[in-house]
Formats: sequence, structure tokens, C-alpha cells
Amino acid sequence: MTFHVLIPDNVDQAALDVLSKSDALRVTAPGNMKRDETLAAIGDADAIIIRSGTTADAELIQAGSKLKVIARAGVGVDNVDLDAATAHGVVVMNTPGGNTISTAEFTFGLMLALARNIPQGDASLRNGAWDRKAFGGVELKGKTLGIVGLGRIGREVAKRAIAFEMTVIGFDPYVEASALASLGIEKVSLDDLYGRADFITLHSLVTDETRHMINAASIAKMKKGVRIINAARGALINDADLAQGIKDGHVAGAALDVYEFEPPPQDHPLVGLKNVIDTPHLAASTSDAQINVGVEAAQLVVDALTSGTYQNVCNPAVLDKVAKPAG
Repeated sequence: MTFHVLIPDNVDQAALDVLSKSDALRVTAPGNMKRDETLAAIGDADAIIIRSGTTADAELIQAGSKLKVIARAGVGVDNVDLDAATAHGVVVMNTPGGNTISTAEFTFGLMLALARNIPQGDASLRNGAWDRKAFGGVELKGKTLGIVGLGRIGREVAKRAIAFEMTVIGFDPYVEASALASLGIEKVSLDDLYGRADFITLHSLVTDETRHMINAASIAKMKKGVRIINAARGALINDADLAQGIKDGHVAGAALDVYEFEPPPQDHPLVGLKNVIDTPHLAASTSDAQINVGVEAAQLVVDALTSGTYQNVCNPAVLDKVAKPAG
């Protein structure tokens, strides 16, 4: 039996090599497929591997009459309708480990840039100025870093912060304090984190509880002069409230790589605001990460289609509907 794997987005050749090793798979991977092209092709696909360029919504999933697997080459599955997938018996899997280091390193890079005004200094010099006094910053040593969300990425950020002799505190209701203590992280309540942290970095998923968790009320609990980094999900921040906090001087600055709507609109309150560093969702954009997530997604598909083995399942309720492959 031959399974058809559709890949509408660009993936690294290493991922295609993984798929090509299985005689049971036929692969279609033109790259940069338009929405209508993907809709037309998915009816014959047993599996689809996507990145952020493709939205697997209810329409696309319903069009995939043979679809068994959606593999997301990346962590976030915001572009996948999990309820629709479950209703149609489609297993959704992601690759949470592939871009961990790239995202953690980028987060730390944003923190350093924010502490030392590196982008602003570069822009000033490019414009012909030599103004050293305008861009004075702060050291990381001795400062307290508050990490919201202590999964893979949050823990890697913590390692780097500890190496810089920062005090690391964290909030994550799903991780035991003892496990964090062994990593040099003090588990605290969210309010305690807000009150103690000099820098706050966000590494949470967006849920009903975390959506717009950075807002006027939470900012009021923070230390004056706090700096906020977000390379996780844009919807964790109420943009207007954070912009006001910066204008009021309560928040010293922010570094943002993600936005609630991407690309952000031209009138976004934080894009271009003084003391804010904005980047276009670059955290996982390294050649290393793209190879890792592509290869991991490809292997997930091979295992799922040929042996009925599923890992990193994002909609576990669907597994009751999934039949093991014959043979």
C-alpha cells in the first residue's frame, strides 16, 4: 500500500530524504503552494506536512477525504483547527523539540539587545550620529529574570540566564518546584514574579487564562523599569496596555518577535514605539532549526502511516478513532 504525503510549504531537503527512504510513501512537495492549489491537491493526500504558511482549517481538513495525519513542522498549532481534525479522525502532531535552542538563543539575544539598546545604537550610527550617552543600558548580572512558562524553551533560557549570573524565578503551574530547584530556578506565584522581576520573558501557550495576561492590571504589579520579552505568542500581550505602560515610564522597554496578528498592522501601538525592539517572527529562523523540525515532522509521518505509531499528538482524543495500519 502506498501513502501520499503532501507538503505545500517549503521544507529542508533533509526532510524529503527521510520520506524518500520509505517505499510506502509517495511525496508531493512543490513548495509555496497557494491556498487553492492545496485545496485541490489534498483530496488525494493521506498526510500533510505544514509550516506556518498553510492553515489547516475546517475547510482544508474536510477537503482531505483520505487525510489521516497533519504534521506541523514547528511547535505552534495555531494554524490547525484541532476540533475539526478530531471530528474527521485526523491526528495532529507537532515538533516541539526542533527549534528549542534557536528560540531560546533568540530570546536571550532580544534580552541583551533590550538591556543595552543595541538596535537603537546601530540605527543612530548608521544615520551619522555618535551619541554614546543616549543609549546607556543595564547589566544582566545581578538582575532577576522572571520566566513565564518553563517548558523546553523556558528552561533553556534559564540556563543561559544563570550563566550570566542572573537570579531566575519562574511561574508554571504544571511543573513541580523541586524539578525547577534542581535547575537553579525558584518557582513563584505569578504575582510574585511580576513584583520581583527586572526582566520578564514569556514562554506560554495562549489559553483562556493566558490571553492578554500582560495588561494594565498585571503591569501595575510589576517593578518600575521592568523590561518584557515575548518570542512565544503575540496574544499573550494586550498591545495597547503595554504601549501605555511604556509611554508612562513604568515599563522601561519591550522586545517583541511575535504579534497577535501577523504581520502586524501599520498602526500597531508597539511597532516603532521608542524603547521597543520589533522583529518579524525570527526566533526559529535558523538553518539548524528548519532542518530539525522538517526531519522530525517527516519521521512522525513515516511512523504514523507505516506502523501506526504516533508521537507529539496535539489532539489525543482522536486516537480512539484511529485504526492501526494493516500489515
